[in-house]
Amino acid sequence: MTIDPFYLQQVQATTRRHFFGQAGAGIGAFALQSLLSRESSGSDTVAPAPSAATGPLAVKKPMRDAKAKAVIYLHMAGSPSQLELFENKPTLGKFHGQECPKEYLEGKRFAFIRGVPKMLGPLFKFQQHGQAGQWISELLPHFASVCDNACILRAMTTEQFNHAPAQLFIHTGQARLGNPSMGSWATYGLGSENQDLPGFVVLCSGGKQPDAGKSVWGSGFLPSVYQGVQCRTDGDPVLFLSNPQGMSRDVRRKTLDAMRDLNELQLKQVGDAETLTRIAQYELAFRMQVSVPDVMDISKEPKHILEMYGAQPGYVSPAESADDPRQLYKGDDPTFANNVLLARRLVERGVRFVQIYDWGWDHHGSSPGESCDETLPIKCRYSDRAIAALIKDLKQRGLLDSTLIVWGGEFGRTPMMQNNVRSELKPGLIGRDHHPHAFTMWLAGGGIKGGLAYGQTDDIGYYPTENKTTIRDLQATILQVLGFDPYLFNFPYQGLNNRLIGPTDEGRVLKDILT
Repeated sequence: MTIDPFYLQQVQATTRRHFFGQAGAGIGAFALQSLLSRESSGSDTVAPAPSAATGPLAVKKPMRDAKAKAVIYLHMAGSPSQLELFENKPTLGKFHGQECPKEYLEGKRFAFIRGVPKMLGPLFKFQQHGQAGQWISELLPHFASVCDNACILRAMTTEQFNHAPAQLFIHTGQARLGNPSMGSWATYGLGSENQDLPGFVVLCSGGKQPDAGKSVWGSGFLPSVYQGVQCRTDGDPVLFLSNPQGMSRDVRRKTLDAMRDLNELQLKQVGDAETLTRIAQYELAFRMQVSVPDVMDISKEPKHILEMYGAQPGYVSPAESADDPRQLYKGDDPTFANNVLLARRLVERGVRFVQIYDWGWDHHGSSPGESCDETLPIKCRYSDRAIAALIKDLKQRGLLDSTLIVWGGEFGRTPMMQNNVRSELKPGLIGRDHHPHAFTMWLAGGGIKGGLAYGQTDDIGYYPTENKTTIRDLQATILQVLGFDPYLFNFPYQGLNNRLIGPTDEGRVLKDILT
């Protein structure tokens, strides 16, 4: 008989006083034996990974037929302007420079706009691409060549208009701290196909982390084994993963054995299921000392693959080592491309969820280095080639049908110019404020119809007019393609059956975009 090692966590969630704590200790000890069937030889070999039937990251059968087995989520932190990338609005251009009509200002809240701003027309040219005639900006020529593989959601909307709450909302389902991220939910429900790597990996570029910090890949009230593991592109991929100076692998193995014995004793005395998480994480970290350096070494990729992505093995971005992240804009930076290639290598090896955060898409135009007219083209140059390469590469390897790619920010940008600093247009200082009412995202791969434009906005891109898509809709649809019932998939905590899509059933699966 095999007992789920996290049965205890479910038991403890049934009452605030952990009524079954003492009884759970015995069950936990039994589960621990199942989880860590180890050899006690103390050799320097890697300890055997938990079998496919045991362990917190063991593969679990989805609730229903899954279209995708893995997710690569590309979050452009700061939120790119849909009006410069995907929304061709010639009517907006006709109002360029005119004062914004009152109906778009009265009763509205803006992050920075004050008084009456001027309308800001599109800054770049658009053309139709692909069999569906998708409108795509000149800034994304590489994505335009593969757009028939993507479904562009042109009428996204959110409830939040500041970065941190909006990022938390889209990734955890709540605008406040303390809830599990989407990647945590996925690994909790499905486990991971590679027991020697984390089920949920996070990669960051652009010189900074998202405004919401590490909470956007935290596990919240789920066991901490399901939180995202951030890997770095230079130095040790995971901080403190390498053995300290003077400690051999054999000594490390003996140390972990002793720590496990102590944790097992604590488990028997306290009955806290998080102790099982701690033991599992120590063992995973030990195995990762061998597996992570190998998967993170993109120099093993053929030259033509590196060139396709624009990746450069061993590159260290100036933004990662300089006080001023604007040094990023002094030359081509392949950090994002390296991370995208790493994402492919990770899902190829069975990692369930890869989250990439690329900072630098917050183009207000209020200071140098954050403008729509100059900085946005630079960000597109860094990212466009790699993203198109990811789609092509997954497709040629037969992985696109089983890998869901998500691209987008946390909200959109206003059709008006931001005016809190200046009211005139100056090169390098042209920008747009945060806009929650309408923005663009796209999905590609597992379970998604390619070459589809879903949703429409009005003539200036202010409001959705057709197939309005909420954050709850997006979350429900992602869960659906992964094989979950988004309305039944939950975790009991503090008396509630908590869900990614929130307590109500307002989120709808976008069946029209699914294969």
